[in-house]
Amino acid sequence: MIPHETRSVSSLMKKADTLTNNVARGLVKKTGSAPAAAAADRGASGKGHDHVDAINQVFAELELAYHNQYHKAYAQEGSIGIAKKYWLECLAPFAPAIILRAVRSVVKTQQYLPSIATIIKACENALEEHGLPAAHDAYVQACCAPHPKAEHTWSHPAVYLAGKATGWFELENNPENRIYPLFESHYRKLCRRVLAGEELVIDIPKALPEHSAKKLSLEENKSRMAELRKSIKK
Repeated sequence: MIPHETRSVSSLMKKADTLTNNVARGLVKKTGSAPAAAAADRGASGKGHDHVDAINQVFAELELAYHNQYHKAYAQEGSIGIAKKYWLECLAPFAPAIILRAVRSVVKTQQYLPSIATIIKACENALEEHGLPAAHDAYVQACCAPHPKAEHTWSHPAVYLAGKATGWFELENNPENRIYPLFESHYRKLCRRVLAGEELVIDIPKALPEHSAKKLSLEENKSRMAELRKSIKK
């Protein structure tokens, strides 16, 4: 006969596999097909597939870590879907990698099911550890920084590099609702590189020499012109 503890571990492992396989369908309503409902959720939130997957993964991990508390908090039918959409909107300023890192940090240190406020704070701390501002704060900084941009004192090189990739002219001459998504995309990619351990550097253009080359004398100019004529005749 299989001991009770062994059956419990086996059951938990099967549960984990099931949750992992269903991550992409976490926001799907019962009444819709998986692809259509997922697309509708992404369209309604205005966020990309990576963010939707991150929130699904967050809730899967919270269920594993706080099983009884989790099911008690989301006992009402449909409450999980509503919570996921709310968390998706609240955590939108943070890159998916930051969200997942923050949640795993909280799970390791907190005994009780965390609130959205706790996760937001953890995300802010994760960014601060690397000197990275939130995406929208980085956008405002990039828009307001004076020229020449490369010589400005940035909170992090990722902000400058995201602005440069987006285009300074475009940032200054397009409304936020049009240009911010592009900036945000560049910035999040740079954040992932920083979190992976890469050190970003701002390449400052070399200044032109203060003094131009020494002017040639009249005799030197005549000599060079004579040499030029000879070379042309040849």
